[in-house]
Amino acid sequence: MPRAVYVLALGIFAMVTSEFVVAGLMPQMAEGLDATIPEIGYLITAFAAAMALGGPFLTVALLKMRQKSALILLFGIFLVGNVLAALAPDYRTMLVARVLTGIASQAFFGVSISLASRITRPEVRGRAVAVALNGLMLGTLLGLPLSTVIGEHLGWRAAFWAITALTVLAALATLAGVPGADGASEEGGGLREELGAFRDPRLWLTLTTSTFVIGATFSAFSYLNPILTEITGFSTGTVPLLLIAYGAATVVGNTVVGRLADRRALPVLVVGLVLNLAFLVGFALLAQLAVPAVVLMMGIGLVGVTMNPALVTRVQRTGNARPLVNTVHSSFITLGIIIATSVGGSAIDAFGLRAPLWIGAGLAALGLGTLLPDVLRRRTEARTATAAAAAVVVAPAAEAAEAAARATASR
Repeated sequence: MPRAVYVLALGIFAMVTSEFVVAGLMPQMAEGLDATIPEIGYLITAFAAAMALGGPFLTVALLKMRQKSALILLFGIFLVGNVLAALAPDYRTMLVARVLTGIASQAFFGVSISLASRITRPEVRGRAVAVALNGLMLGTLLGLPLSTVIGEHLGWRAAFWAITALTVLAALATLAGVPGADGASEEGGGLREELGAFRDPRLWLTLTTSTFVIGATFSAFSYLNPILTEITGFSTGTVPLLLIAYGAATVVGNTVVGRLADRRALPVLVVGLVLNLAFLVGFALLAQLAVPAVVLMMGIGLVGVTMNPALVTRVQRTGNARPLVNTVHSSFITLGIIIATSVGGSAIDAFGLRAPLWIGAGLAALGLGTLLPDVLRRRTEARTATAAAAAVVVAPAAEAAEAAARATASR
């Protein structure tokens, strides 16, 4: 695996840590910015919305740049946003900072995944994407708890300064460890060429699958803390340990899926969604029992967001591996997070804390529905190939029989 892929994972880790930091420091930020907890929650929504809507436009603006240069520029924009967040004197400034970092983060994901695919051999691209996306998994496993600890002991601004330092480190590593000019393979292509992929209806269906897969997972993940404390009965001090275990499960699952994605992307997604559906339903029914709740939570970690390498592989094969397709794909993933958190939050008010788990199960079922056309097409192709192979075998036998019959008749 090229060293550059691991460097890209470090950059993604910095971006994801910044995305999650607000969730761990809501009370401190509310006090420091003279805002309410719901207003601080809107900063998370603003970041996600900026990712989903702004990222593709920024990617289009960078299409003519070499991908390494684009990454350095995106690091610069992201760095400005984090410094602005660390210095923010009021809520409005913080909101601007979150929008800025959200847009840069989404474009960075798209360019990074495209570059990881381009600098590796076709037969290991799924594994390369999985390695790069381990930055996302480690952001959940380490980034969130570490930034929360820093914020609790040194103040919430210190957490943003720490992310700023991490961003500088990742940018320097990118300068040193990511190849520069790499011929035509590093170019993103013109806008017309990039947009051409979106004329295929199958690509839109494939992108929708990603929305449902990630939405199903985040319906549970976004509300694990209150579910585990208020329904299961764990103490607030135990929940961070459980979330670390959940993060470890995502790293394991991501590694396994990455090894299978190149050859079995569709079967992996089908099995993953079926298991996730079962885990979500089980969690909804058994959340009051400690052991089953933890086991089912870990199951969601293993087969939830870890489907990303298979999702990326499927999208790239349906469309292409260029930056715009990957960035739009990230936007569809972010859309799943927005749907899960917004609908889940509203459902809690009406139906209680188990509601997001049922919503997640529904999204998983919809995700399976979007896979059905591909499954049926694969079966049809397999039957056609079997019939063709049988015809190849039968034809010589028939010719031999006909020749024997002619020989007998001539006697």
